[in-house]
Amino acid sequence: MKPELVCFWTAVGLYGISTFSYLFGIIAKYEKLFMVGLFSALAGFIPHTAAIALRWKAGGIEPFITISESITFGIFTTMLIFLVFQFTIKKVRPLGVLVMPVAFVLLGWAGTLMKDVATQLAPALQSWWLWVHIIGATTGFGSVLMAAGLGLFYILKEKKSGGIYDKLPDLQALDNLSYRFVAGGFIMYGLMIISGAYWSNTVKGSYWAWDPVEVWSLISWLIYGIYLHLRITFGWRGRKLALYSLVAVVVMIVSYWGVPFSMETFHSGFRIEH
Repeated sequence: MKPELVCFWTAVGLYGISTFSYLFGIIAKYEKLFMVGLFSALAGFIPHTAAIALRWKAGGIEPFITISESITFGIFTTMLIFLVFQFTIKKVRPLGVLVMPVAFVLLGWAGTLMKDVATQLAPALQSWWLWVHIIGATTGFGSVLMAAGLGLFYILKEKKSGGIYDKLPDLQALDNLSYRFVAGGFIMYGLMIISGAYWSNTVKGSYWAWDPVEVWSLISWLIYGIYLHLRITFGWRGRKLALYSLVAVVVMIVSYWGVPFSMETFHSGFRIEH
């Protein structure tokens, strides 16, 4: 087996261990399992990074052109945000209960879609705007997934008490953290849309083509814009926005990876291969 594949599937396996550690930790209310989950995630991030680097080195082109690479890079960015948050702020240890299953399932799915390394990049993709577009998309996704995880623990802490729930930040702190991640995700997702529109005009001569991916990206961005509007203008707080963040992240996942996989779009023959 190629070293790239060894690294990739090692990362999937370690994320799987992390996933089950977090899930059993929350079910059994056994806090030490969260640390097992966290360090398994950290251990998985190393071969995950190596797999991307090896593929990049083998092909010599940006490692996020196919849908498999797109998912792999998106989860890489998400894991980076998650690990930095966990090791620096240390406020919500069980956050991996939502983050790690999403990372594990999506990365495993990416492995089933993996193709040979490409060595040539379409001329239209040879632009530094591609990096701006992808960084905006992946950072935005990672941010709103953190917000959804915090929303989940807002709801759980509201209903339950004792043990791990008493060690979580208070409800207002969870609400504020979730809001900050949504605000960050909204900005980065906006950057993705603006850079994509500018890039499209450069390549195709039009800023907007109503491509399904474009439309769903706009819908996702507007959904988070409505979140911010409800909070800032109408004073929504707490449980309602926690639920909102959980539903919104599902729309984000469908928009980001479900739509380009399930139908022919501008991105299908341009950035993503089926």
